[in-house]
Amino acid sequence: MNLNACLRPALFLSFLALIASAHASPQQETGSQEAPFKIQLNANKVLVQVVVRDKQGRAVSGLKKEDFQVFDNEKPRSFSGFTVQRRGVVEAAAPASPEAVATPQTPTAPPVQRFVVFLFDDLHMRPEEMGQAQKAASQVLDRAMSGREIGAVLSLSQKTNSGLTRDRARLQEAIKGLQSRNLYKADSADCPSLDYYQADLIENKHDHDATQDAVRKVFNCNPSLDPKYQENVAENVADSTARRVLAMGHQDVQNTYAAISAFLRTMATLPGERTLILISPGFLRIEQETLIAESRLMDLAAESNVTIDALDARGLYSSELTASDKSPALGGASFLLNSDYKRTADKLAEQPMAELADATGGVFFHNSNDLDAGFKQLTDAAEVVYVLELPLAGVKADGSYHRLKVKVDRDGVELQARHGYAAPKPEKNKK
Repeated sequence: MNLNACLRPALFLSFLALIASAHASPQQETGSQEAPFKIQLNANKVLVQVVVRDKQGRAVSGLKKEDFQVFDNEKPRSFSGFTVQRRGVVEAAAPASPEAVATPQTPTAPPVQRFVVFLFDDLHMRPEEMGQAQKAASQVLDRAMSGREIGAVLSLSQKTNSGLTRDRARLQEAIKGLQSRNLYKADSADCPSLDYYQADLIENKHDHDATQDAVRKVFNCNPSLDPKYQENVAENVADSTARRVLAMGHQDVQNTYAAISAFLRTMATLPGERTLILISPGFLRIEQETLIAESRLMDLAAESNVTIDALDARGLYSSELTASDKSPALGGASFLLNSDYKRTADKLAEQPMAELADATGGVFFHNSNDLDAGFKQLTDAAEVVYVLELPLAGVKADGSYHRLKVKVDRDGVELQARHGYAAPKPEKNKK
């Protein structure tokens, strides 16, 4: 079954629901014959969003272009554009004199609307993780929706969509209806049992130990095979399984980025401030093509003026193999090797959430079981975000990853910015 084809119509209808509810107009039924969703942006520039905070964690305003320096792969880079985005109410300066207090003030404009979208990653969360996230989100919802906010509760699978609303009861009902889906999760009972991380080691990195482990698993779960005379059969089974798991994992992360990107495009049409809160146990971004997809997603968030906050739904998690991860094929050396694979994969799963938050001026809450505190922290938006525009003229479009570092001419401050970008290869024209 083509999961891309199944998810795409649901994604499209959910976006219509978001726009319709935001503009208070009836939702229109629309056909689902749209082209495959792709992340496409201007390839001539990279947008770098920067949040500068003082020692008290408050956003620093008043900085100018000349206060910033950018380093691309440790080499200084000039940037052509510089803008300041104000996403909240910046504290006003104190009056200059007592007379200023007595002076009649111009009526204050009504607060800007803020749109907060809670996006639950039901495709990757286990049932116990989903339950913890639901409980914490329900408890913090009243604080998150304090008056000027319009919220939505959505799921990555599109099975849950509250629409944009101020109705807290409607949002609570959507939270209660969330369920773990796990469409792309490999079954540990499969023979041989491989995950996306090991499949990448085998197919893309040609790792000898990972390949031999897969062959060993084939023999362990197929006692009828003779290791002396049928090793080539086991190798073929291991290779075909690795290719299948790799394709499934690749499709998983591509669909994840495409779904988040589509939400960002829709949110870009909304008036006021926009925050997307991603609640997820993380997902693997280990292939070069997914690095490019993530880089484009960061550019899209900057162009759409959307903050992405992220909460690790695993809380304080264990990286050891659990009973559900074990199978008869996981014995001896395989058990030790796969324990190491799981520890590495669990750590790598955090990176996409951390980097999306850093790149958009958001917050990444992780390594804590206090999800209530996490949701409270994520609902506070950064007031000032500086956007630096880096031209890509002269940058070789070879798909390589460029590491970025931003510095600011201020003492005692902390910076938050994207860690890098991938300059994609130009697409070939298809005849």
